[in-house]
Amino acid sequence: MEAVRLPTFLREHPAVARQCNEKDASYEAFLQQLAELEVQNRQAQGILRRIKLAGFPVAKELSDFDFSTVPKLNKKRVLDLARCQFIEQRANLVLNGAPGVGKTHLAIAIGREACRRGHKVRFFTASGLVNTYMEAREERQVLRLEKHIGRNDLIVIDELGYIPLDRAGAEHLFGFFSQCYEQTSLIVTTNLPFADWPQIFAEDERLAGALLDRLTHHVHILDITGDSYRLKDSLKKKKQQTAEAPS
Repeated sequence: MEAVRLPTFLREHPAVARQCNEKDASYEAFLQQLAELEVQNRQAQGILRRIKLAGFPVAKELSDFDFSTVPKLNKKRVLDLARCQFIEQRANLVLNGAPGVGKTHLAIAIGREACRRGHKVRFFTASGLVNTYMEAREERQVLRLEKHIGRNDLIVIDELGYIPLDRAGAEHLFGFFSQCYEQTSLIVTTNLPFADWPQIFAEDERLAGALLDRLTHHVHILDITGDSYRLKDSLKKKKQQTAEAPS
């Protein structure tokens, strides 16, 4: 069992043998039960491995998302997107909204669900992705980086628009989007409407337009409007502390 890499068989066969003996089950039933346990264990380990390799900064789940804070957001549509059919269609998802409304939470939650469904996922901040390209260029490893990126089914790009890019950074990001076009699905979170994207890309309207053309060819867009969850949570805590303070 060790030689053919069946660790669950090795670990569980004494207990399963006792259960099957008590039930007077057949040898076939014994082997089937062990095989099912092996498959379940491999699937669970595969999910954990894909989530780890994705590099999510924190663990976020849809079950933890408070949809009541963004009442205009269509919950059913979010849950439908979490089924990850858009990844199989090589489509993209853009989450647009002000800081603090839950864009990153939803992006990570959908990314983790994609891992559970067998997809290879990678998480980057926009600035982190540009820095990764810059480092790869200095080491003459851009082709190797792009080959690695191309192995993923979904890439999450968080916080696009929070930090303006210089010309080199804008060109690297354009190259990244071009490589992913109709090959790898993207989830992009941004605080800027599409009309303002040229300011991200060194005020180059042509570059921004070409990038948007690729990104939005097959895209689902979620506009998230509401007050900052983090700000409301902070104000709530301060109010509680004031109420609990001795007079």
